[in-house]
Amino acid sequence: ISFLVWEGGAFGGNRGLRPIPPEKGIFPSDHLHECDTEKKEYIGCLKSSANKAEQCRHLSKKYLQCRVAKNLMAKQDMSELGLSGVKELDSTEYIRIKSSIQQ
Repeated sequence: ISFLVWEGGAFGGNRGLRPIPPEKGIFPSDHLHECDTEKKEYIGCLKSSANKAEQCRHLSKKYLQCRVAKNLMAKQDMSELGLSGVKELDSTEYIRIKSSIQQ
């Protein structure tokens, strides 16, 4: 009985070669849940606004800024992600928008 030996190991992977980094836009999962609060706020906003992402852009920006700060994605200017005109909300403004979405 003869066995075929494929290059790259038992499961076809390239053994010994360095992995290729992911393409832009793909970033590691937040296994340590460092940005869970921001993620939950954003998802909650989407749910309460019938998935109207425009109403939740400030939270999208906040979430991406958290990911950059925690080295979960490459540092990138928010304008390159289409979020340059999105301003930070103070707590009063945030509460006003949050209550209007829930109605």
